[in-house]
Amino acid sequence: MIPAQPALTRKSIVMLLRLVAVVFSSIAAILSTVLPLLFYTDLSAGAVMTVASVLLIGAVFIHGMLTHTLNDIADYQSGTDQYSPGVLSGGSRVLQTGTMSVGMLKQLGIWMTIFLLLMAILFAFLGLTEFAVLTLVGIWGAVSYSLKPFQLAYYPFAGEWLSLFPTMLMLGIAAPWILLGQVPAWTWQNALINAIWCMAWVMVHHIPDRHADRKAVPLKQTSVVWAENKFGASGAKLPAMLYFILIGLLLLWTAFTRPAGAIGAGILLIYAIYLVIKMDIDDVEKVTNDEKKLLILAFVTAIWLGSFV
Repeated sequence: MIPAQPALTRKSIVMLLRLVAVVFSSIAAILSTVLPLLFYTDLSAGAVMTVASVLLIGAVFIHGMLTHTLNDIADYQSGTDQYSPGVLSGGSRVLQTGTMSVGMLKQLGIWMTIFLLLMAILFAFLGLTEFAVLTLVGIWGAVSYSLKPFQLAYYPFAGEWLSLFPTMLMLGIAAPWILLGQVPAWTWQNALINAIWCMAWVMVHHIPDRHADRKAVPLKQTSVVWAENKFGASGAKLPAMLYFILIGLLLLWTAFTRPAGAIGAGILLIYAIYLVIKMDIDDVEKVTNDEKKLLILAFVTAIWLGSFV
């Protein structure tokens, strides 16, 4: 059978977007601070949903399209995706399956970056400063995570704190910032917790790839690779556990004003910690199943926090 030629089709775009990751991270972060605006403020539902819709579209374009495009290119060129077990990790697999070519991804990345920069300029021209800032932060997160000279994903703790964290945090505070003209305490709590939750499951996401990342050129020294090199095999779990501890501290802060939200999120957090503690890091299928559970826990946490303000 003659293999199909790489092409930009609906199937290839769906593969590239990896909507599961977008829904359980970016969209969860948006909903966590949009729900309180619907339930606990006098804002019209139309205004809230209009802003939410723009944010959702932006999340798909920036997180789903641009970030995954640039990350696929970088990880394919370094070689780590070729060695990855490729269950949930290892990129979108559009390159490995021949669904798209590197050249196509490069063109898509260039055009998406230009389009998003033009949108940021348009937002600024129209006086929509918040949307302009959000777009630029999103572009920074995608570009700095994967592309040289930054390529922060290849350095321990840099990728998540300097690229992923600001993008997720801004997405979380966006709707209240735009509609209320301020960022209430509950917004900071939800946004911070959801951003760090995302970082925690990304650390678990990196566990099956740690051997592939060591073979990459340049070496992809993720926080997981660094921790395992420094503390031995059990160290692979430490980055995720560190972020779970930070979430626990944030929930203590939240409990002073929102005990119901904090207690519910705390129960979910305890189960997440249990999953990581008992995880067999050398069983790729097991890690993948636990990662799926963590994705669901992160989403439920975001919705729970958004429901109790």
